[in-house]
Amino acid sequence: MDVDAKVTIIHVIGGIIAAFLSFALTTGLISGINNEAIAILIALVILYISGQVSERIFGKEAVGGFKGWLWSGIVPFLFIWIVLWILLFNINPVPPITGI
Repeated sequence: MDVDAKVTIIHVIGGIIAAFLSFALTTGLISGINNEAIAILIALVILYISGQVSERIFGKEAVGGFKGWLWSGIVPFLFIWIVLWILLFNINPVPPITGI
């Protein structure tokens, strides 16, 4: 398997983790926090960590610098993260607000 595929796999795994954490943060599953901004910030931190892990495992030259990281890492991460977050958010039944 070549380096681009391995970098993509690392970022897809990071995107899945970020999606579940974003879902938990936006629905209040984690200590009552209900904030989308924190969820996005945590996803960006996970993206950065995934990129650093990729560069440390394979080396900066093998990853291809920012251009290689963009197409093999950032794009798959963002796609998986957004799609899975939206799916999880829509599957979760949100109780209706009463007493208004």
